[in-house]
Amino acid sequence: MKIINNLDNLHIQEKTAVAIGKFDGVHLGHRALIDELIMAKEKQGLATVVFTFSPSPAEFFGLSDNKQIMTGEEKRYILSKLGIDYLIEFPFNKETAATEPDVFVSDILVGKLSSAFIVAGDDLSFGKKGQGNIKTLQDNKSKYGFEVKEIGKICLDGEVISSTEIRRLISINDIDRASQMLGSAYFIKGPIISGNRIGRTIGFPTINVAIDEKKVLPRFGVYFSEVEIDGEKHFGISNIGVKPTIEGENAVSIETYIYDFDKDVYGKDAIVSLVAFRRKEQKFDGIDALKNQLDSDIAAGREYFRI
Repeated sequence: MKIINNLDNLHIQEKTAVAIGKFDGVHLGHRALIDELIMAKEKQGLATVVFTFSPSPAEFFGLSDNKQIMTGEEKRYILSKLGIDYLIEFPFNKETAATEPDVFVSDILVGKLSSAFIVAGDDLSFGKKGQGNIKTLQDNKSKYGFEVKEIGKICLDGEVISSTEIRRLISINDIDRASQMLGSAYFIKGPIISGNRIGRTIGFPTINVAIDEKKVLPRFGVYFSEVEIDGEKHFGISNIGVKPTIEGENAVSIETYIYDFDKDVYGKDAIVSLVAFRRKEQKFDGIDALKNQLDSDIAAGREYFRI
């Protein structure tokens, strides 16, 4: 997947199918748009393009807390896995925000992206003051010769799927429901960093992954997890939090014990997917008490995963 985040490089010559949206979380609603792109590629031979604004208009205008279900790197990872050819992270600033909707269509969607098919949700807005919408695309399709498809809200068990609802579910620790709406397990992706190595000294070697401060997190605590490193999947048990038992620890991270695994993987990327909540994070009286609890947690994980 080619990532374009500079206006100077924004020019695709081959005919494209374009999905426009925020794509925070790349949830089932977003995937309905992506499914349309994949079908357009299969049937018409169009290159697939996901078009997003960076930062989002809500973030730029201070209308959100900037918290994200997926970081930029996580979003790129998922979209690449889904088979997208181009990801546009369109720079959103005072100048681009003032673009008239019709000019956005003619200069960007047609002139820069060679759009032959455009799909978006029914809440689409773009251009100056967000005045561009699905109707703007419909009004211009004959003039420029592209197709337009509008996708309505996608529901799960009668409930509308939205990034706002998924953020709420994560914040109240309903990881299972959030993952259902996402279409895959809630995960944290990042490089494996060097920790304090205390886990190794007490018989529980772990990997540590730093967490982006913009990432929406569930309750601090211990989770049964699945871990992917170098394309290989493993079972694990993860702690999200600040490790209060360890002196001097205060940065939020995710630390994971991987079952039956003892490789040097520092510097590699890990994808840690949360499967189920085990217990809340707590401070123990000392290392021995922590070790006893870890013994119990790891045994519970073996039972959960049946390994």
